[in-house]
Amino acid sequence: MSRAVSRPAIIWALLKKEFKAYSRDTVYLLLTLLVLIAVPITFRFLPDSVDETITLAVSPPVSALIEDGKDTLRDLGATEEQLAELDEADLTGEQEGLLLLEFEDEGQMTGVIEGTIEAWQTADGEFVFRDKEADEDKPDNAERVNVDIGIAFPTGFISQVATGKDDITVTVYSDAGVPDEIKGAMRSFVREAAYQLAGKELPVSIPAEESIILGQDRSGDQVTLQEKTRPLLLFMILLMETFSMASLVSTEVLQRTVTAVLVTPAKVGDFLAAKTIFGTAMSFSQALIMLALIGGITAENWSLLLVVLLMGAIMFTGVALFVGSAGKDFMGQLFYAMLFTIPLLIPTLSIMFPGSVAPWVRIIPTYPIIDVLVRSTVYGATWSDSWGSLAYAAAWLVVLYGAGLIALKRKVESL
Repeated sequence: MSRAVSRPAIIWALLKKEFKAYSRDTVYLLLTLLVLIAVPITFRFLPDSVDETITLAVSPPVSALIEDGKDTLRDLGATEEQLAELDEADLTGEQEGLLLLEFEDEGQMTGVIEGTIEAWQTADGEFVFRDKEADEDKPDNAERVNVDIGIAFPTGFISQVATGKDDITVTVYSDAGVPDEIKGAMRSFVREAAYQLAGKELPVSIPAEESIILGQDRSGDQVTLQEKTRPLLLFMILLMETFSMASLVSTEVLQRTVTAVLVTPAKVGDFLAAKTIFGTAMSFSQALIMLALIGGITAENWSLLLVVLLMGAIMFTGVALFVGSAGKDFMGQLFYAMLFTIPLLIPTLSIMFPGSVAPWVRIIPTYPIIDVLVRSTVYGATWSDSWGSLAYAAAWLVVLYGAGLIALKRKVESL
C-alpha cells in the first residue's frame, strides 16, 4: 500500500526539478553570474561625489574693466572713495560653488570653453593654460579646471553702462552641455554685475531664499551617480529574472514536459506554486546579493527594502509566467519577453533624468516599485512615506501575477 505524498513534499520535489533545469540553462546561468560579478565591480568606479562648483570665465579681467571705466565715473561725479570701493567689488559675491577665472584674451577664453585649450589650477591657486594642439606639457601638481561658461564684456563696458548707452552687447559663451537654467542664471549675473559696476541699484528686489525654494533644498547635498544607479541596478536584477524564468516555463510548455509532471501525484496547482516560489526566490535572492554588494541598506530602510524587493520579485515572476505560457522557441520567447518588459523599464528614466514625472508614467505597474526603491535608498524614505506607493504596487502585483497564473494554468490544462 503506497503512502500518500503531501503537497509540500510534491512542491519541494518540483522545486528541485526547477533548480536542476535552471542550472542546465547555461546561457542564463552564465549571464546571471556575469551580472552579479561585473556590475558591483563597475558600480565601485562610478563617481560617489558631485562637484557643484560652476567655473565662470570673464574677459577682460574685472580689474581691467574697472580701470577702463574710472575716468567716465569721475566725470559723472564719483569720488575717489567710491572708486576705491569699486576696486574692491566682488562680482561673485563670495558665493559658494562659483569659481571666477579671468582672461586677458577673449580668444583664449573661448578656446578653454571649447576644449582646445586646457586650464589648470596649481596648488597655490594660480591658473596655467595648456595648448593641446601645441602638445605642451601638463603642469605638475595642478588640477584640471573645466570652464562651464564665459562672459566677454565689450571695451568700455562700465562707461557705456554708466552713461546709459543703449545696445550694449555682452557675449555669453557656454559649453553645449551647460543646462539652460545655468545660461539664464549667467545672463542675470551679467545684468546684476552691470548695475553693480555702474553703482546703481537693481530695479527689482530679490525675494528671500525661503520664498523661492520649493521642496527640499539639496544645495551642497546633490545625489551622486552611485546613488542614482543603486536603485536602478536593483530594479534591473529583478527584471532580468523575467527572461530566465520565462525561458524555463516556455521550454517546459514547448517540450510538453509539464504533461509528464502531471502524470505524477502533482497537480496543476502544485506546478504553479513551484514555479511561483522558484521564480520569486531566484529574483529576490539575486536582488539581495546585489544589495549587499553595492550597499544602500540602513537600519531605517532595511525592512522597507526587503518588502519592496519581494513585491517586485513576485510581480516579475507573474510577468515571466505570462510570457512563458506562450511556449515559444528561444528567439520567439526572447522577443515576446522584451515586448512586455521594455514598457516596464520606462519609469527608470525618472531616475536618470529627475524632474516632474509625466502622469502616464505613474500609471505603469513598475513605477511604484522604482519610486520606493529610489526614495528609500537615496532620500531616506521610511514606511510612513511609502504606504501609498506600496498599496499601488500591491494592486498591480495582484493584476500581473494573477494574469500570469491564469495564462499558464490555461496553457497547461490545454496540453
